Amino acid sequence: MLCTSITVRFYNETGKLTSLLEKRRNLHRHLTDRQDENARLRAEIERLEPLANLGTLTYMIAHEVNNLLTPLRNYAELAMAHGGDAKLAAKALCKTARNCERAAAVMEGLLGLAEGSRRPAEVVSAVELVDGAFACICRDLSKDGIDVRVHVAPQARVQVAAAQVQQALMNLIINARQAMLPGGGILTVEAVVEGPMTRISVTDTGPGIEPGVMGRIFEPFFSTKGPEGSGLGLAFCKKVVEAHRGNIRVESSPGRGACFTIALPSAGG
Repeated sequence: MLCTSITVRFYNETGKLTSLLEKRRNLHRHLTDRQDENARLRAEIERLEPLANLGTLTYMIAHEVNNLLTPLRNYAELAMAHGGDAKLAAKALCKTARNCERAAAVMEGLLGLAEGSRRPAEVVSAVELVDGAFACICRDLSKDGIDVRVHVAPQARVQVAAAQVQQALMNLIINARQAMLPGGGILTVEAVVEGPMTRISVTDTGPGIEPGVMGRIFEPFFSTKGPEGSGLGLAFCKKVVEAHRGNIRVESSPGRGACFTIALPSAGG
């Protein structure tokens, strides 16, 4: 009887072990299948990513073209409205021509960013970048009740594709203006040199940004402006700045405005 009992227990334990081994084999097959499926999905994502990038780039170009067409139209309308004033008309047409060149440079730069390259960099002062950004806007912001304050260190210089960075700054200034409408406020643009980096900040006194969306504002197509926003202006800024080995960050809290800061390597830094 003792021998029989031992034999029964042996077969029972053997059966349990066999069952456990079978479960282990099934789990291993299941894990292998999931790994194969994940690899297939990753390959599919990699295949589709260039198409997604192309779509994003298309929307981004349309957004930037729209920003550039507004001042071009304003200058053209100014020239037509004052056809009898040859000096004023010539000045407006000259600005139109320069902004057309700027628009072409921005578009070329966007395509270069998509290809992983950019226009040749040049050493330019922060003063020129800020002045160029305001010139592109072609609007007296005081008409919107906005007090513009500019404090740019004269020694601040960076090596960048100027048209691209000016366009990024213009986007930040336009966003700041929109944030303070219709009541107006204070727009402050500052540039300082901090070690190897030059920091250019655009600060507004608008309603600020809700904490819940702070982590998403640089995502393509994410906008806090509702149907009016494309969600591409800040995505463009981030892409341009990072292409120049820099970074962009935002500080904000509800009711206390927002401050966007671009950090770029200083010329020679």
